Parts: sequence; C-alpha cells; structure tokens
Amino acid sequence: MKLLHRISGRGMIAFGHDIVMAGLSFVLAMYLRVGATSYYLRADLLVEGAVAMTIIGAIVFWVSGLYRGVWRYASMDDLMAITRAATVTMLVFMVVMFIWSRMDEVPRSVPFINWFVLMALLGGPRFVYRSWKDRRIELPSLYSVNKIPVLLIGASDGADQFLRGLRHASNTPYSIVGIVSEHPERVGRTIRGVDVIGTVADLEAVVKDLKARGTAPQRLVLTKDEITGAPVRDLLERAAQLGLTLARVPRATDLQHADSDRVEIKPVAIEDLLGRPQTPLERAIMQKLIRGRRIVITGAGGSIGSELVRQVAAFEPAVIGLIENNEYALYTIDRELAESHPKLARRAIIADVRHRQRITAAIRDLGADIVFHAAALKHVPLVEDNAAEGVRTNVQGTINVADACRSSDVSAMVLISTDKAINPSSVMGATKRAAEMYCQALDLEGDEGDCRFVTVRFGNVLGSTGSVVPLFQRQLERGGPLTVTHPEMTRYFMTIREAVELVLEASAIGSTDEIADGRIFVLDMGEPVKIVDLARQMIRLSGRVPDEDVRIEFTGIRPGEKLYEEVFHDGETTVETDHAGLLLAAPRVVAIEELTRQLKPLMAAVENGDDEAARAILHDLVPEFIEPNDNAAPKRAHST
Repeated sequence: MKLLHRISGRGMIAFGHDIVMAGLSFVLAMYLRVGATSYYLRADLLVEGAVAMTIIGAIVFWVSGLYRGVWRYASMDDLMAITRAATVTMLVFMVVMFIWSRMDEVPRSVPFINWFVLMALLGGPRFVYRSWKDRRIELPSLYSVNKIPVLLIGASDGADQFLRGLRHASNTPYSIVGIVSEHPERVGRTIRGVDVIGTVADLEAVVKDLKARGTAPQRLVLTKDEITGAPVRDLLERAAQLGLTLARVPRATDLQHADSDRVEIKPVAIEDLLGRPQTPLERAIMQKLIRGRRIVITGAGGSIGSELVRQVAAFEPAVIGLIENNEYALYTIDRELAESHPKLARRAIIADVRHRQRITAAIRDLGADIVFHAAALKHVPLVEDNAAEGVRTNVQGTINVADACRSSDVSAMVLISTDKAINPSSVMGATKRAAEMYCQALDLEGDEGDCRFVTVRFGNVLGSTGSVVPLFQRQLERGGPLTVTHPEMTRYFMTIREAVELVLEASAIGSTDEIADGRIFVLDMGEPVKIVDLARQMIRLSGRVPDEDVRIEFTGIRPGEKLYEEVFHDGETTVETDHAGLLLAAPRVVAIEELTRQLKPLMAAVENGDDEAARAILHDLVPEFIEPNDNAAPKRAHST
C-alpha cells in the first residue's frame, strides 16, 4: 500500500496501459510468427497466453518501479528500466507456460519475438508522447522578436542540455541564433535543430554574418563548464568589442528551485532589456585621452559618475579626483576604487557644484587636465516641483564648473546632457538645454589652446538611479503590478557602459577635432523602446507571464513627461563622424555675452527661491520649452 500511495494518478494510467500492452504483445507475437491462417492461432491459446502475460506483466511492472518516471522526460534510464522489466516478464512467462503446458503448442521463437514486441509497445508510446510534448515549443518559434537573441559558445553536452531545457520551459525569454564550436570539424552540424555556424576563433565574422541576416545576437552564452580562466577573459574582451554581453548557463551542480520550470542564464544582465546589441566604441582613443592625465569627475557617486570612475581608472590616469556632495556615495566609490586600483592616486572631495568658490578651489587644487561634469538633478517630477533648485544645480552648477575650468587651465570639460533637452517639456529638460547652450557658447568663443567644452547627449540609462528599471525590479519583488504611465510611452535606452564609453570617446574627439566646435555628440541608439514592452520583458526575464502572473497598470502621464523622446530637434543639422555609433548635432547657439545677460534674471529668481519666476524665465531662455499643460507658452521653435 505504501508503494500505491507513491504512484500518481497518471502513473496508474500508465500502469493500466502497460498491462494491456503486455497481453496484446503475446497475440501480436503469435500473429507475426505463424500468420493469420495458422493452426496455432487458436482463440483458446491466445487467451491463455494473453492472460498469463497480463498477470505476470502486472506483477513485474509494479515491483520494478516503472511508474516513478515522467513520460514527458523519458530517457535512456527509462529505456533501460523497460528493458529489464520486459526481460524479467518474458523469463517468468516462459517458466510459467512451460510448467502449465510445456509450451507444446507455442513455437519456440515466439518468446523472443514477444520480447521485441513488448519493448516496442512499452517504450514506443512513451517516446511518442515526449516528442509530442516537445513540439509545443519548436526551436524555430524561439526566433521571436520579443526574445533575447543568444549565440551559444560550445557545441557539446552543455549546449544539448540547454536547448533541451528551452524546449521544456514554458516561458523562455531567450532565442537561439546559432552555436559556435571550439572544434572546426563540428561546423555545419546541428544540435537539436540549431546549426553550428562557426568556430570561436571566427566569432567576429560569425556575428557580422548574423547581423547581415537580421539575427544579430545580443548575448554570448558559455555552455561548457571547462571554459575558464584566460579563454573566458579573452571572450569577455571580444564580446565587449562586439557590443555583446557574456554569460554562462548554470552548472549541473548548481542548486535550483525545485519548482522552477524556467531555463536561466546566469547572470540575467540588465543589458538584456536593451532590445539590441550594445554599440561598441573605440577604446584605444579613450586610453590615449586618459593615460597619464589628471582627471576630475563631478557627481562621482552617481550612476553615470561612478561608472565613469571605474572606466577612467582602468585607463591609468595619473590622478583621479572625485567630487560629490553625497557623503555616503562618495565613500562607497572611493572604497571601491581603493580596492580595485590600490596604486592609483586619488582624492575624494565633498563639494557641491552649486557653491562657486568651493568648486573653483577644488578643480584648481586638483590640477585637473580633464573634467567630466556628471553632477545633476535628473528626476523629472521632482525637478518639476522644485524648479529653482533644478536651475541652481543644472544651470548654475554647470556655469560654476565651466568657469572654474576656464580659469584653471583645464584642457577639456565634458558636459553630460540628456535627450530631454530636445524640445523640452519639463523644467529638468529645459535646465539641461540651458547648460548645453552655455558650454556651446564657451566652446565657440575660445581660442586655440583654450579649454574645450564637449557636450554629450544620450537617452535613458538602463539601471541608473531613479530610472524605470529599478522601479520595475522593486515592483516585481513585491509580485506586481508594474506601473507604466501610458501604453504609448516610448524612450531611447542605452546601458551605463555605452553611456560612459560615449562620454570618453566624445571627449577624445571633441577635444581635438575642429568639426566638433559648438556641436553636441549623440549616440546612435537605434529604435526607441515602448516602456510597456520593457515591463513585459522584465516580467519574462523573471520567469513569469505578463498580464497573467504579473499585471501591468497604467497610471497616467506625470507632469513634465512626453510620450515620445527625441534624439534631434527638427532644426538641428546632423553630421556623421568617422567613428561608428557617434553623430554630431548643431543646435542653435547664443553668443556668450547675450546668454550671460539672459541668465542674470534667472539666477536672481533662483536666489529668491521663486519657482514660478524661474520657470517663466526658462521659457524665454529656451524658446522650444513647451509644457504639456501650458497653453500660454510660446509655440515650439523650429531650431534649438
């Protein structure tokens, strides 16, 4: 009875199937041996043999434990178990029939034929069932535009197991575009219907070919545990140059949740949400810009600032200065830098870019060669409610840093801007456009040898502080719902790595190339992404089903938000550069004397803490600043 309780209802159905097949196998074996018209094919003999096979089979099958397996996952182990059970059944049948009737009327070859027939009747339905279940997720259906395109590294058992797992997964977020092998002789073969399309040595050519076919991978996935050490480091470097991320499937020994039905790639990178391969930029010119120079970064503890610190440190500067007004954020990045680059000279300075004298003294004392200005207030609704403070940080703070750079023999200052500065609909966007205008004006005014002012503009950064991704992550941890302001809300997205590499490459080009005078660098970010699609992708990556396991709730557009972000204004002329992924925009420029005159009343409003006055003056300073609910605002200008 104990064993009875351990067998499920489906197991009992399988047991019933098998004992029927056992009886039927004797009848089929006799027919195959003697034919339909033979004397031996008598009803009484067939019934006698079928009953004996049924009873013996029932006992042997029950005792052998055939029904603890799952038909959907029938394997070689199940085939061996069936083989043992069929063999024991036939041996016992032969003994019983010999004792009962000495088998005088049964041809001697029938038991051997019966063994093969019984094997087919027991094993065949199991493997047909598995094949049918597997057809629910055919590999061609995995090539969906809503899935993350993945290129597997390693044509071995790991790839086979991973592909098999994808077939069984009920909601896989991954699509397989091909396999590359370490061994050339495997090229041209297939594993579970997926082609081995090249070797690891030809990875760049393979990715280029896939991109030309419209199936560019977004990730490389290692499927072999044996690939470690130097080969992995080489793959990481090559993946970075191709704009791809590198991950590894879990080892067979990794503990998994017992109730998990999804195939996981560790780690699930935030880059998976990008919807495109990352744009690889030129690291050689970045290193030339940084090595041996004294670098200062404002806002060094923020999302962009801290990644700037990490990448700058890797390029071996002489000194790195960290300026941050948040004590804990400064402590965190300073400690990280001390552990990752203990020999690098560094200084951590608590300072606020809004304090002119303090920021001027800090930049002068650090002897900065290049200043990256990442400090800003960027949260649209908060800046909307605190307009004067937004102007104080984003406009006055930028002016303070720029003027300090001019007076301290800095060779280049890099302003980090945003696509929200284009046709701004929020105070935050308008303040960033005003900051751009000031740096543009200084760059055009300067003579040869003066400080160069480089402006870099990019879209939303995946995973940055205050962005939508951390919000969705927190909501997912609580089980949802995920809140989206509008079903048509779209944004351009880039990764933190792309953003920082853009800043560094633009700095190298803009500080030496005359074509960049007064222009703004923009990363080619491909097509904009709907926020609701981003939410659905995050739900899929968590192993759940959008709108079934986790709801998406629309909350309405917030103050200052636009449905669609833009990379260029209609009136901006654009210039292609010789560097892939980088474009130059030429917005409206105001002479520094006129701009300074226009800024005076804005700074006065800020000093008085007058939000409404600051907002009104911003409309005059940035004519294209149109608030969605502001009917009195001037009509959108045709140039910036």
